[in-house]
Amino acid sequence: MALSQRLDIRQSQALVMTPQLQQAIKLLQLSNLELVAYVEGELEQNPLLESDDRPSDGSDLAVEAAPEAPAEVAAPDAPSHDETVEVWNETSGTEGDGSVDYGGDPDAGRSQNSRADGSVDLPGVEQTLARPTTLREHLLAQLAEEIKEPGDRVIGAHLVDQIDDAGYLTVELSAAAELLGCDVARVEGVLKKLQRFDPSGIFARNLAECLTIQLKERNRFDPAMEALLDNLPLLASRDVPQLLRLCRVDAADLAEMAAEIRALDPKPGLQFDGAIAQPVVPEVFVRPQSGGWLVELNSETLPRVLINTRYYAEVTASAQNKAAKDYLAERYQSANWLVKALHQRATTILKVSREIVRQQEGFLRHGVQHLRPLVLRDIAQAIGMHESTVSRVTTNKYMLTPRGIFELKYFFTSSIAASTAGGDALSAEAVRFRIKSLIDAEASETLSDDRIVDILLKEGVDIARRTVAKYREAMHIPSSVQRRREKALHL
Repeated sequence: MALSQRLDIRQSQALVMTPQLQQAIKLLQLSNLELVAYVEGELEQNPLLESDDRPSDGSDLAVEAAPEAPAEVAAPDAPSHDETVEVWNETSGTEGDGSVDYGGDPDAGRSQNSRADGSVDLPGVEQTLARPTTLREHLLAQLAEEIKEPGDRVIGAHLVDQIDDAGYLTVELSAAAELLGCDVARVEGVLKKLQRFDPSGIFARNLAECLTIQLKERNRFDPAMEALLDNLPLLASRDVPQLLRLCRVDAADLAEMAAEIRALDPKPGLQFDGAIAQPVVPEVFVRPQSGGWLVELNSETLPRVLINTRYYAEVTASAQNKAAKDYLAERYQSANWLVKALHQRATTILKVSREIVRQQEGFLRHGVQHLRPLVLRDIAQAIGMHESTVSRVTTNKYMLTPRGIFELKYFFTSSIAASTAGGDALSAEAVRFRIKSLIDAEASETLSDDRIVDILLKEGVDIARRTVAKYREAMHIPSSVQRRREKALHL
């Protein structure tokens, strides 16, 4: 068969995502804080966009979700091209550590800012912000006070640099001695001094040594306690008979020793350099109203942007060439698409949130035990959107309800069939809550997984024992054997 080249014309259909559609999808999955950062970048790039700092009362962002007659989403009118466009409010600030460390003489840095008349230009208030002392700074300050010999101080500074965030030493003493060119005995002698530093238990090489240091400072380290620390795995597994034999104490003394160990700090270094917990900022507020619920967006975290049409008209009229006019037209179109995407994002979040509130009204009124099984398809069909859109809306977004702040994904749980014919399916989250309630209410009897299955079956929940074990382990609840041993140790 001979090979030849030819030119054919074919017509086919394909789904193409325009840049504007890609932008809308990207904005939909951003949280409000991420959205603010994105809009700030657009404000820097587009000269036709402006930030509107006027306060917003959020009255145009609310929608009622009443079970009897759910209200339609009250969204602002679509923006037009020939007027200034306004999309919600932005409340933002600047964060950062403006602290100043001159090093050495505290007056050395100020002398550089001295005026001709001899007065000193001190740093601004924003440059004197306090910050927490780090673990390394805390230890180096003690090193300068407690160790005077220069060689030992060098060894101590090296060991300070070799501890992890929990305060444990991560280097072998032989390796440190070889690196510093000294004897291992000298490094070990410096380490003994460092282990007396605050916080107690610092510079330990393992958990047993960390606990030993703390017990010695409390004068509670005796042969029985030493035997207990040598067998920490048995204590973790609550093997009471074996511990009683090894420590040569009775059950009451063993329980007291276990309580003392529990009061110690296994990671003393975490008292410093702790990561600052970032507060969760809800995108949606839900408040009870007569006959239903009020659902509204958090206007304080939504960016408000304006298109300066007057400036656009002026610069377009004064443009001297086609390239300048094309650039302004492209920027104007980009600004319009951004405003429409923000408007569409807010409207979609409101629709999804309102439907979640309608579906999970039992949870809002009575608690987690009344959480209904819900999947993305249920919300998508109810509001006439695709499941992927609902998935993007519910990602990294939170709802403030009378029962606390919850991620929108929290309200989507799988279903567990009821054991009784015709019974309503139950939410997996509600079943987990019931299992935890049964275990928390244990008194003299420790419920096994099989016993929990029997109790749930009498309550109309048909669930397998392995499912109970899976839910229990997911909630970090030990087995019935371990809970029974904990009760024997009074833990």
